[in-house]
Amino acid sequence: MAIDAARKYNPDAIVAVGGGSTIDTAKAANLYSVYKDADLLDFVNAPLGRGRAVDRPLLPLIAVPTTAGTGSECTGSAIFDLKSKGAKTGIADRALKPLLGIIDPLNTRTMPKQVRLASGLDVLCHAIESYTAIPYYQRGPAPSNPLLRPAYQGSNPISDIWSAKALRMVAKALPESVTNSDNLKAHEDMTLAAAYAGIGFGNGGVHLMHGCSYGISGLNKKYLHPEYPQDHPLCPHGISVAVTSPAVAEFTGSLFPERHLEIAEVLGADITNAKREDAGAVLADALRRFLEKLGVPDGISAFGYSSSDIDALVESILPQHRVLKLSPRQVGAEQIASILERSLKNY
Repeated sequence: MAIDAARKYNPDAIVAVGGGSTIDTAKAANLYSVYKDADLLDFVNAPLGRGRAVDRPLLPLIAVPTTAGTGSECTGSAIFDLKSKGAKTGIADRALKPLLGIIDPLNTRTMPKQVRLASGLDVLCHAIESYTAIPYYQRGPAPSNPLLRPAYQGSNPISDIWSAKALRMVAKALPESVTNSDNLKAHEDMTLAAAYAGIGFGNGGVHLMHGCSYGISGLNKKYLHPEYPQDHPLCPHGISVAVTSPAVAEFTGSLFPERHLEIAEVLGADITNAKREDAGAVLADALRRFLEKLGVPDGISAFGYSSSDIDALVESILPQHRVLKLSPRQVGAEQIASILERSLKNY
């Protein structure tokens, strides 16, 4: 509907006021209002779509976030449910980045507690995944055309600065933001952290936590989350991302153990005597403690999934090449299934 409206109205510019879904919708409307004859799947990430590059200037887009989570005001990604495939996917291209983001914590002050929690967990995982993604110099051969370069480059010295800063802010501000709706300083820090992490992962990328989340939320048939609309099944994005974070940390910990231990320490773990080979387990335990204190649902079984659903989830997750390829360890069906199995229960 948004695309049809934008094509019909033929605007000079677009202003998006809302959470990540609103801003991402505006990005898509912007894109397809310029490419009036394009099919939806033309620009959707391969292999679910055709992954066409954007080779024309888009309209000016001004993004005004009203949640503290997605960082969409800073990224070239637009994520949505592709119901025909039963999965979340999206469009990723630098051209989609808003011309301007107006970030004001007062615009987030009326978020319900569970929205503060879910959107804040998205910030946390953006920072962790960007900081632990495969390094940019290990990504593989360069594409034949610069237009075909992916929006996500892998961890790099620039994205590391933003992601590390966001991580430290979230670790302190998120618990306070969730428990105290009147703490404007915590909301301010979360709003800035969302943008900082957006700059970080918008350049470096995310990997397995987000990759798994698209299947978890996309195949959800009955779970209803508190303080969200109750007229249809919905697993908030940040919640679906966070529930696999301990198992993902265990899987990726053998790569860049120093970074995993650094993150664990930021989240409150004592790493004084921690061994490099235990980095993944140390971070996983720190994440479990952090999530449990925040009241995050206990693994994907809380959404109604069981071991019998793992194969279907894996099938839905495997096409997420855009993010799975940024994992510091190579993954296939067997590894994803193991992560999901270990994420059935977290506490």
